[in-house]
Amino acid sequence: MSDEILVNVTPQETRVAVVENGLLQEVYIERSSKRGLVGNIYQGKVSRVLPGMQAAFIEIGLERTAFLHVSDIQQPGGDNTEGDVNGNGESGVRQEATIESLLHDGQKVMVQVIKDPLGSKGARLTMQISMPSRYLVFMPAMSHIGISQKIEDEAERQRLRTVLERGVGDAGGGYIARTAAEGVSDEELLEDMAFLRKLWVSVKEPEQMAKPSSTMVLYEDLPLVLRMLRDFPAEQIDKIRIDSREAYQRAHDFVARFIPELAPRTEHYPGERPIFDLYSVEDEIQRALERTVQLKSGGHLCIDQTEAMTTVDVNTGAFVGHRNLEETIFKTNLEAAQAIARQLKLRNLGGIIIIDFIDMHEDDHKQQVLRALEKGLESDRAKSFICDVSPLGLVEMTRKRTRESLGHVLCEPCSVCGGTGSVKTRETVCFEIFRELMREARQFDANKFLLLASQEVVDLLLDEESTSVAELEDFIGKPIQLQVETLYTQEQFDVVLM
Repeated sequence: MSDEILVNVTPQETRVAVVENGLLQEVYIERSSKRGLVGNIYQGKVSRVLPGMQAAFIEIGLERTAFLHVSDIQQPGGDNTEGDVNGNGESGVRQEATIESLLHDGQKVMVQVIKDPLGSKGARLTMQISMPSRYLVFMPAMSHIGISQKIEDEAERQRLRTVLERGVGDAGGGYIARTAAEGVSDEELLEDMAFLRKLWVSVKEPEQMAKPSSTMVLYEDLPLVLRMLRDFPAEQIDKIRIDSREAYQRAHDFVARFIPELAPRTEHYPGERPIFDLYSVEDEIQRALERTVQLKSGGHLCIDQTEAMTTVDVNTGAFVGHRNLEETIFKTNLEAAQAIARQLKLRNLGGIIIIDFIDMHEDDHKQQVLRALEKGLESDRAKSFICDVSPLGLVEMTRKRTRESLGHVLCEPCSVCGGTGSVKTRETVCFEIFRELMREARQFDANKFLLLASQEVVDLLLDEESTSVAELEDFIGKPIQLQVETLYTQEQFDVVLM
């Protein structure tokens, strides 16, 4: 056990930090005005079927319509799940029917959110409803028994399968034993199954009573703190420290009922110094928002997140090594691989990720760097897939994305550059102004022109470009008056006819 979970609670937001051996690994943020939607179940209405995309847009009461692909629709009698699943209780269903044969506009559907709205995209939905508890995942429309692949003991796998098959009986439904179910008594598993069946009944009742045209929330997942306690492996948690007495009491009651082994490790933090300051979490969060990550050796990473993908560039920087160039490059890449794995978890970067390690010539070095990256991601709860080093020396990988990255949660695009990271130079803006003045002079008959621009641009026009302004006045035959607008950015300007 080496992980500590730190919880900072305010009326506006709850923040959870996972600290491993004194180093921040993950940060989860849930704001009272923007609670995460993953796991929530809704009664929705089909707003538009898209045969060309084999998908549909579903209205569930959010700002943007949500997206449902045909592969996420539960067909009647369809039970094509594989025999085993990963530790998160995820399984795939193969679909062959077309979207237009399954859904039509205005149809009422029960759906579950599997991915929060990200950027300009709406939430991702599924009709394969699943409801997790501490030990099990219940799939009402399935008739499938699955065991987490992380449970390796064959005798224990068989015991769990036997208990679940006995518990299903005539009630129906499918169950997946999560990693936390290993070693749990038969009675506790059967109680968990009964609890999930009752929960499912409570979800279905309002759905049956609702009007066909209405959308409504049928089930909301637990708040962040209780969700973390439910989903995080208890054997990995050394201590849980919560700085709110009310939140601590709720968490203590929850673990006392469902995870009693965690009760002695759950404590209230009453200190005057903020709990995140005590563990330097605030500083780490600030550094996680920066583009550059410094490595202990003197090298550094450059991380750029775009709509399509995230790129990571590895540089030796000030590290010159002690032996030869190949050894210097190998050591930098090895350290970078470990740092990248941590940054992906800390920043919650998902989707396609391209890593540009420094070019290595020895195949053994390439394999060691890849193994270091894989090892660093072993504890990551988000699924990832890593390809070998490409002929161009790049490592391509994917990491499952279910929520916004840390940068998207805490930041917004710059109001000046619009998120591009750069603005036009003063010279570029000046030459645009000259072209606009020429355009206006040809189109309109004005006595003079008033130019409104930022301080930096006006200073350049009065200094280095003063000759160009005088020549333009002679050419168009009209005086040009300059005026500073303090609220204008460097790229903004207006030409006013007078």
